[in-house]
Amino acid sequence: MASLKQIILVLAMLMGISSISLARVKIPLGEREVLNKVHDLPDTDEFKLENGSYLDLATLHTEFNIAYLLPLYITVAPKLVGYDEKTKEYYDIPAKELEALLIEQKLKSSNLNKLPFYTQYGGKLVGLALIAFIIWGFIPSKKKKIEPKNI
Repeated sequence: MASLKQIILVLAMLMGISSISLARVKIPLGEREVLNKVHDLPDTDEFKLENGSYLDLATLHTEFNIAYLLPLYITVAPKLVGYDEKTKEYYDIPAKELEALLIEQKLKSSNLNKLPFYTQYGGKLVGLALIAFIIWGFIPSKKKKIEPKNI
């Protein structure tokens, strides 16, 4: 019959092996295309797509990021595209048609074709803060001088 020590040892080994396999999860790092919906066009026949859903406007840009949460820099500037929210597909719209669409909808391209603050600057700020904390951790602290006292 197995003793309690052997059972605890086996359980500890199983937990150790499972944590090693979990530690091998890779953090995604690199470029990715990002679509952000910026304007909901009216749901009319003019903007109806072949699959039955309706076209909207979105910005498309490419960014270099870490783990999809920390955008470090923008590699391709944002541009306005048509966007199908149901299928998550985008459609390039020729410049003349896009300009006519914006005039018809009374929209300004400069107001729509912007990146959110976090995408533009937040990733850099968080990255610099992490680097600063790492450097601060390597700087040794001053040791307090201990003066002996007579009792």
